[in-house]
Amino acid sequence: MKTLLSNELLENIGRQSCPQRELVTRRDIKKYAVAVGALQSKYVEGDQAPPLFHIALFWDVVGLNTLSTDGLSKDPLLPKFPLSRAMAGGSRIDYIHDIYPGDWLTATRTLTNIYEKKGHSGPLIFYEVDMEIINDAGELVIKEKKTSILR
Repeated sequence: MKTLLSNELLENIGRQSCPQRELVTRRDIKKYAVAVGALQSKYVEGDQAPPLFHIALFWDVVGLNTLSTDGLSKDPLLPKFPLSRAMAGGSRIDYIHDIYPGDWLTATRTLTNIYEKKGHSGPLIFYEVDMEIINDAGELVIKEKKTSILR
C-alpha cells in the first residue's frame, strides 16, 4: 500500500504547542456544569470543576466563519494532512488533582504520533496529541491523550 505519510509530515511528531495559561472562574464552572448536566451542588455552585471542564477552558475563541466544515477551528499544532475529514478516535484522561475556582492552569500539547491504517472505504490517518495541565505550584493536574482520525 502506498503511504500518505511523507517524511516531512512525520517530522512533526514531537512538535509542542506554546504553553497556554487560563484562569478558572466560579462563573465558568457554573456555566459548564449547567450546560453538561453536572448537577451535583459542588459543580452547580462553582466550588469544583466537573470532569471534562478543562477541554473547553483551553479552546480558542474564533468566529464561525473560520471553522472548517467539520465545525473545528484550525489547530496550529497540526501540520497540513493529506486527508481532512476529522473524526474522534478516543481520549484517555488521567485526573490527578481537582480543579477549583481561582486556579491558574497551564496546558501544553504535544503531537506524539502519526500513523496510517487502511479502512473499509480507504486510507485513514491517525494522530495522537498529549496534553499536560499543570497548576501554578508546578503540579500535574490532568494528563490527556487524544486520538483523532482523518479520512
